[in-house]
Amino acid sequence: MGQKHFVVAFCLWALTCSLLPSFSFGIMRIGLKKRPLDLHSINAAKKVREELRSGRPMLGALDQYIGKSSGEDIVPLKNYLDAQYFGEIGIGTPPQPFTVIFDTGSSNLWVPSSKCYFSLACYTHNWYKAKKSKTYAKNGTSCKISYGSGSISGFFSQDTVKVGSVTVKHQDFIEATREGSLSFLSAKFDGIFGLGFQEISVANSVPVWYNMVEQGLISEKVFSFWLNGDPKAKKGGELVFGGVDPKHFKGDHTYVPVTQKGYWQIEMGDFFIGDLSTGVCEGGCAAIVDSGTSLLAGPTPVVAEINHAIGAEGVLSVECKEVVSQYGEVIWDLLVSGVGGINSKNKQIRKISFLKIHVLQYLSQTPKFTLNCVIGSAGIEMVTEKEERELSAKDTPLCSSCQMLVLWIQNQLKQKSTKERVFNYVNQLCESLPSPSGESVISCNSLSRMPNITFTIANKPFVLTPEQYVLRTGEGITEVCLSGFIAFDVPPPRGPLWILGDVFMRAYHTVFDYGNLQVGFAKAA
Repeated sequence: MGQKHFVVAFCLWALTCSLLPSFSFGIMRIGLKKRPLDLHSINAAKKVREELRSGRPMLGALDQYIGKSSGEDIVPLKNYLDAQYFGEIGIGTPPQPFTVIFDTGSSNLWVPSSKCYFSLACYTHNWYKAKKSKTYAKNGTSCKISYGSGSISGFFSQDTVKVGSVTVKHQDFIEATREGSLSFLSAKFDGIFGLGFQEISVANSVPVWYNMVEQGLISEKVFSFWLNGDPKAKKGGELVFGGVDPKHFKGDHTYVPVTQKGYWQIEMGDFFIGDLSTGVCEGGCAAIVDSGTSLLAGPTPVVAEINHAIGAEGVLSVECKEVVSQYGEVIWDLLVSGVGGINSKNKQIRKISFLKIHVLQYLSQTPKFTLNCVIGSAGIEMVTEKEERELSAKDTPLCSSCQMLVLWIQNQLKQKSTKERVFNYVNQLCESLPSPSGESVISCNSLSRMPNITFTIANKPFVLTPEQYVLRTGEGITEVCLSGFIAFDVPPPRGPLWILGDVFMRAYHTVFDYGNLQVGFAKAA
């Protein structure tokens, strides 16, 4: 009889443990849910991108505030409507449940407040109710989080935060009292749980992750993401605090140091489409590993080449065609004069000077346009006739198209293509430029003919197959396939810049090592 009771008790204990978040030896797991990709969300996301593009740049908006105090803190809010992975936390005693995006691209925790009266978005999500929490402590510091042409405003409060099976005490977070209705009305989550560094935290608030470490709730200063690559699986993935789960990856991790605290920013090497180098990151590019971004974002010239290679439908760029027709011949002549023997370092400086002189001579005979592109020792540079017009000229669409044209012709010359083939290819690329307001559609039947895309990190190749970088939604005749790449241009000295979002993190299990300031990648299991 006693043995029977023991067996029943053991089964009940096992069942209870299976329903609770896993926590053992300082490691704690959060199950992630995956929101299915649907066309309604994609169209809503396009509208958000158009709104954000008209305002302040989203990425790097905090740079000027790092290490400084300001009356208004600014955080780069991205397009979270595209975010597919989210989990649950609790705030207060007893815990009030919230669905949040675990975002390595920001550092604050914020959720809607019960005092959010005038934003429609707040009425479609859970509210934090301070009066219902026994552990609530007033802070009251107001804050405004700006993004694009809108903003989220609110104030700080303090309470306990339940993350999985652990409880973080005395955690400051933001109660949002006003939200941009367009951005958050149709979102499937309530708030954002930032996992970035304190350097980009609004009001220099201590991130939840920091307090988890400080309060001894986890054993190691590490967290890791496993995102399930199976679109039909019920389990979207898992976020592990305090270590890694060997079942989530294959082989060993390749680690690369964090180059700038704030975002999880690393250095990336050359970028390949099939077996061909794009030449964009031969000298190194910055890349941000960002769990809050669904897609892979990169420089427009490279994304245009990817779109062309995979047959994606883009938007015809008038500026691009204009530059090809009016400047193509002279850029060709200048690059042909300077590209021969490009591997000879001894002749490079002389060739650069030669190109600059001829571009200046050409500009003096072209009064309609005050800029052109030349090859300089640091890459592509802008030259203007009048010094006072230099800054405005660099920001024109014509100049951006000129940059792309120089890069494309330069890469084709390295492959010893003929002039006719080069200009045919360039004109095709103009038509493959990514849409400035959304993703590019591709044929679902052509995946077998698409090339692999390769990133170089820590001198090792990280390959994405078409099955990994193409997003599918719908079934049968309603099936739609989307390119996993979107254009995102950041000017020097910070750029060119890549954002390695969920498309990359699904293929490669990712470790964020705060203790050693490094990020690790291994093939996902």
